[in-house]
Order: sequence, then structure tokens, then C-alpha cells
Amino acid sequence: MGPFYPVMLNITGRRCVVIGGGPVALRKVQGLLEAHAQIEVISPTVVNGLRKLADEGKVIVQLREYHAHDLHGAALAFAATGNRRTNAEIARNADQLGVPVNVADVAEEGSFILPSVVRRGDLLLTVSTCGASPAYAALIKAELLERYGEEQGARVRWLGRLRAVAARRITDSRLRHEVLRAAARSQAVPEMKDENWEEQYIIRYIDRLIQIAHERGYNDGQQNDNSRYTTERACADTDGTGD
Repeated sequence: MGPFYPVMLNITGRRCVVIGGGPVALRKVQGLLEAHAQIEVISPTVVNGLRKLADEGKVIVQLREYHAHDLHGAALAFAATGNRRTNAEIARNADQLGVPVNVADVAEEGSFILPSVVRRGDLLLTVSTCGASPAYAALIKAELLERYGEEQGARVRWLGRLRAVAARRITDSRLRHEVLRAAARSQAVPEMKDENWEEQYIIRYIDRLIQIAHERGYNDGQQNDNSRYTTERACADTDGTGD
């Protein structure tokens, strides 16, 4: 299969159509919910998990057979009916309409496949073997789940806030890049109390990293050869600055 072009799609609020009502369709829906899509499920029958999501108002379920017009205006389509002929028809209809489609039983008929996913807040790790070995992709996913715990979500949130403040505070792009790299290497992830406290902590943290950079030889966009990457190594010194 492939070659594939990796891409991250923003489908927040976009209509995504899942045709099928079984366990496979449920898994597709659960992934779409994590991406905040607007989800429409079409199937004469659905499993209890999908029925529950519909009762909670998280998805729209239409208990009927699929029709070609169901794909009009869809951002993504998923053929997961368990019926080979119907899935093939959905793939053809989607191709004619230019709608990206994932086909559960014969991936080659679709225009995209889904990787194994590890989500920790805004940290999103994906693994794919391009369809060659889903079992190996699952093995790597298990390793990532063990290595990257839930605390990584807080870490990414902290780095995102720091990046936003650094963009306002550091006009020198090279210095800003060095500071952000240093912060990413640091283990400092303070417990956030409120936005004002967080902002002041981040400002002090950034100022300390800037000071270290200059102490290590950074000067007006220039950095001597001996000081390369030393700011990153020295950034551990700042971990206790938020007392």
C-alpha cells in the first residue's frame, strides 16, 4: 500500500459520516469524537455504544440504509458496514464526490488509512506501517503508551503557554528558538494555579533562560561555537525558579 502523505487534519465541527453500526464503526466514531468532529452514523442497526452516544447527543444516528447522497458535504467518510458490496459502493461514491474515504475491510479502496494513536492532551503520537503490519504498529503503540504517560499532556500545555509568552517577549528569532529548545529539554512542569500566576512564572523562567544564553556566549543573534546547545543543558538550573 501507499506511499502515504502524513497530515494532521482539523475537523473540529466538520461533518464526518460513518456508514455502519457495529464495533468497527464505534471505534471510528470514538476517534472522531476526540477530534471534536460533527458525526453522523448511518446504519439500519447500531451497537449499544453508538446508541448511548446518540442518546447523549454526541452523535447523530440515522437508522436506515446508506444512500449516495449521504456523502454530500462530508469532510470525511468511513465505510464500515461489514458488507463488501456496500463498502465498495461507498468508496466509489466518495471518489466521485472528492470526499476522502476510509474503507474498513479493503483499505486499498479508500483514500486514507488510520494510524494507531496515542493521545496525551495536545501531544498526539501516531504509528503506521502503511498497512503492512497492523500488529507491529500495535506493538509500538503499546511501547509509546508505557513511555509517555498522562503527565505529558500537562507538559505540552506548559510548553505551549511558554511559547506564546516567548513570542511576545523575545524579538530575536534565534534567541527565541534557543530558549524554546532549552525549555523543551527541561523537566520543569510547574503546577498551574491561575493564569496570572502562570504568566509571571513563565516570564521569570524565560528571563532566566535568556540570562543563561548570554552567559554562555549568545550575543545579538551570534553564538560562539563552544556554547552550542549549552543553554539546553544548563536549563535544569531554572527548574526551581518558580518558588
